[in-house]
Amino acid sequence: MKMNLPNKLTMLRVLLIPFFVVFLLVDITGTADKWIALGIFIAASLTDMADGKIARKYNLITDFGKFMDPLADKLLVCSAMICLTTPELWSADRIPAWIVVIIIAREFTISGFRLIAAEKGVVIAASWWGKWKTTFQMIMVILKIADIAPLRTFTNIIMLAALALTVISLIDYLIKNRGVMDGEM
Repeated sequence: MKMNLPNKLTMLRVLLIPFFVVFLLVDITGTADKWIALGIFIAASLTDMADGKIARKYNLITDFGKFMDPLADKLLVCSAMICLTTPELWSADRIPAWIVVIIIAREFTISGFRLIAAEKGVVIAASWWGKWKTTFQMIMVILKIADIAPLRTFTNIIMLAALALTVISLIDYLIKNRGVMDGEM
């Protein structure tokens, strides 16, 4: 299969994940590690915006892209959230485990839903709720990594918005695609 530019950008996002995780978790350059990780995360996040715009503008939308783009987003964001998880109920610079569990549970649910749909020959593309959810999750991760003290309240508001959008997008997918589970699609 020949890869178009949007699909190459999606795969680049996946390839950047291990580098992001290493710089976030391993002391390589001291205090610069977190900023390098942040730069990699931002670059990877921007590929998400770019691949979608290019695919729509030049009509390069493929089933591979419909499947792989949301998966790449999930891998990137979930990797970041796992690295930033804390067992504390609430934390200024980390993401509480209970929020990470809810978000990852939603991702597994939708991924399973997509697999069932794919078996029936149906490709479920990302919804606008899902795109907003991903955007807020990416902003949340960026703000949590940067951990700028005067922005902590704003960061936590973004985190709660990401959580709310996660739940809303789950409900939206389940309602819009309930025929997949009922065998109607």
